[in-house]
Amino acid sequence: MTASLTAEKEDIPRSIVGAWSRLGPFALLVIFVLLFGVFSLTVPHFATMANLSNVLQSNSIIGIVACGMLLMIILAGFDLSVGAVGAMSSVVAAAMIVHVSMAAGITVALLISLGVGLFNGFCIAKIGVNAFVATLATQVLVTGFLFVGTAAQPIYGVPETFTVLGLGKIGPLPVPTLIFAIVAFSIWAVLRFTTFGHYIYIVGGNRTAARLAGINVDRITIATYGIGGLLAGVAGVVLLGETTIGQPASATTWPLNAIAAVVVGGVPLSGGVGGVGGAVLGTLLLAIIANALNLLGVSPFWQPAVTGAVILVAVGIDSYQRRQRERR
Repeated sequence: MTASLTAEKEDIPRSIVGAWSRLGPFALLVIFVLLFGVFSLTVPHFATMANLSNVLQSNSIIGIVACGMLLMIILAGFDLSVGAVGAMSSVVAAAMIVHVSMAAGITVALLISLGVGLFNGFCIAKIGVNAFVATLATQVLVTGFLFVGTAAQPIYGVPETFTVLGLGKIGPLPVPTLIFAIVAFSIWAVLRFTTFGHYIYIVGGNRTAARLAGINVDRITIATYGIGGLLAGVAGVVLLGETTIGQPASATTWPLNAIAAVVVGGVPLSGGVGGVGGAVLGTLLLAIIANALNLLGVSPFWQPAVTGAVILVAVGIDSYQRRQRERR
């Protein structure tokens, strides 16, 4: 009798996780719609056009970063330096815009961001450094260079016209949201229709098998991290458009938020599977939760705690699923 009750108790979490895995992205969509409906009915001013536009505008930056993080997580990696790269992009763009030109500022910022991403990929692929160690070291290195180069002081003087990139609107949609949509669509097209995108899935699923199949794993790894760095740079330029200030200490929460958005979107950290739709939904889900907490007057210090709890739950479900698959 006791053994039977124990087996039944063990089957409860197993059945819940199994149902979640079968629903996949539809489960996330259902949760998003339910939460949106509940917040609309219970949270004052949540469903107003002004508030929803603000939610989209302020969270599109994380969405852009999450698209790059998605590629690296599908590759069975991640990048802890995206925040430092975004801050660097913002500072470099601000300095170049003030002293040279707007086009030069954007171009140089994106090229340097791409270079940092490629450097991360090189360290991981060619030298064999663990992704956690490589990107953490890069994050510290880039932040150190930023503080030394700016004496930890913000860069001012960006013209107000540049704010159209971060605060402007085209019709009802904020410009950052349109940029996020373009980035998401581009990443979806790469993963769906290109050989490079298919190789990312193969390498993330089984690196050894990919090498035996003749895939240049090192090249795929370096290119993927390069794209991740480039998108962090794009987010940094958009951030500058919102603030007109190149702030060396900005974007510190980007790595956590981007990883959370992707993981909540149903993309396992083990790699090999995942899609842009999940990353977009994960970004929006975390955005409306944070916005609802703000409107309810909950302390902003609780928001990282909520994000961390969501990551823990999502990763726990993924780990449980993998453990069950290994037992079969």
